[in-house]
Order: sequence, then C-alpha cells, then structure tokens
Amino acid sequence: MSASPATRPGPLARVARFWQRNKWSYFFIAPSMILFSVFIFFPVIQAFLFAFQKVDLRGSSWVGLKNFTDLASSKLFWASMRHTVIYAFFVVVAWISSSLAVAALIQPLANRAQALFRGAFYLPNVISIIVISLVWIWIFHPEFGFFNYLLGLFGLGPVLWLQNPDIALWAIVLSTVLIVPGTGVVLYSAAIGAIPPELYEAAEVEGASAFRKWVSITIPLLKPTTLYLMVIYTIAGFQIFERVYIMTGGGPINSTMTIVQLIYQTAFSDFNYGRASAEALILFAIIATASIIQFKFLSTDIEY
Repeated sequence: MSASPATRPGPLARVARFWQRNKWSYFFIAPSMILFSVFIFFPVIQAFLFAFQKVDLRGSSWVGLKNFTDLASSKLFWASMRHTVIYAFFVVVAWISSSLAVAALIQPLANRAQALFRGAFYLPNVISIIVISLVWIWIFHPEFGFFNYLLGLFGLGPVLWLQNPDIALWAIVLSTVLIVPGTGVVLYSAAIGAIPPELYEAAEVEGASAFRKWVSITIPLLKPTTLYLMVIYTIAGFQIFERVYIMTGGGPINSTMTIVQLIYQTAFSDFNYGRASAEALILFAIIATASIIQFKFLSTDIEY
C-alpha cells in the first residue's frame, strides 16, 4: 500500500535517502568527473563563449557573429576546409575498404594465424604518429627518399613530394592510406567471425555464389561495425594535425593547411583566441553533421 500524502516523505527527505544509498558510487566517480569537468567540459563551454568575442592577450570584448563573418570571407579558411574534406574523404574510404579486405583475407586462416595478423596490423597503432611522420619525411625526401629511388629505377623523377604545392596534400593522403588501420582489421575480423555459419550454409543450399554470399550476407551484417568505424575515422580525418604539422607545417604556400592546423596557428601564432574558437565550433558542427548523416543511413537494428 502506498504511503498517504500526509506520511509521504518530502523532496529533501527523498534526496537525503537517495544520497545515503548511493553516495559511495559518486565518491568513486568523483575523480573522473572532476578531471572531465576541468579539462574538457569547462574548456568547451569557454571556447563556445570565446567564439562570440574578440579575445587576445589584451583582453576580451563581445563581437557577436563577427568572427564567423570574417571566416566566411577568409580564403585561407575555405582552403583549409577543402583540404580537410579531401583528406578525410579519401582516408575514410581507403581505411574502411582496406580494413574489410584484410579482415576477409585472414578470416579463413587458423585462429593462431588470425591472431598473428591482427597483432601485426594493430602494432603501428601503438607507435607515435610523430615517429611515423618522420619516417614518411625520409621516404618522400627529394634526393635520397625511397619513393624517388623507386622512380629512379624506371628513369623517372625525382619528385618534390612535400615541396610541390600541387602534390603535397596528395603525398600526405598517400602516407595515410598506405597504412591499414589495425582497429578496423580487428573489429571487422571479430564481426565476420561472429556471423552465424548457418546463414552461409542456407545460401549454399540455394545455390548462392561466394560473391552473392558476401554481398547479401556479410556486408549487411557488418553495417554496425562499418558505422562505428566510419564515424571514428571521419572524426580522425577531420582532426588531422600531427602528420601535417610534422611533415609540412601547413605548407608549401598553405597547400596542406587543414582546419585544425589553422586553429592552432590562429590561436598560438596569431593569438586570436576568439577566431580560433569560432573555427573550432564550425569544425564541431561539421563533424556532428557528418556523424548524424552516417547514423541515418547506416544505423540498423540487426542482431546476430
């Protein structure tokens, strides 16, 4: 029987009872919540407010949408956005395709062989991107780089991979897509292995070819994994910074300038924190929009 209105505890009593029952849970998560608030939540809120202000080393003043209107007329901003979109598009397509292809190739192998290949492809993930970028600088070196050495064997080159404004961005894209992402290989391999074999057996009874089974069974059932990888790879593609910063610094002639590189330059070279915050806010909106579109077209309720 429920308590009568006269005997029902008031809001403060219910809060006190809830706190008494769950206080230790909040004590355990308090350190993580404090760190999250100090280093993520409050800086994000502050950046949002800075986007509508003129903020420099002398102080701040409210300017409304001026930072955004200035960006709308900035050729460098639009060039940086174009470079970022090009990089993200080719990297996402290449990483999804290569991860799926490698996972499909190692799936018929024995369990130990699969584990060996998964570890081999995942190993580059634990190597610093700075080290990888330095290696690629050597590979692209105009005089003694490995790529120009290969071209020299056929009487071609040398090519100024990172010094030519027309191809520098494509060289950075090439240095990224040639690395098969270990995360995608591991996740796709696990997802393919979890597909019930009865589905393939039923398809064989119906006379389906290997290609038909791949298109009609494997690909549709991998949509949840594909969605996850596409979202995280899109975010990684739009947030490209270290590779560009190390390999070209945004040059030559801003031909490899990306949006995050521009945010860094605007904030820490030009000390225009308001405009940098506006750039970051636009980047957030673009990534959020891309993620929503991906969820709309790739989300599924398939379970197996």
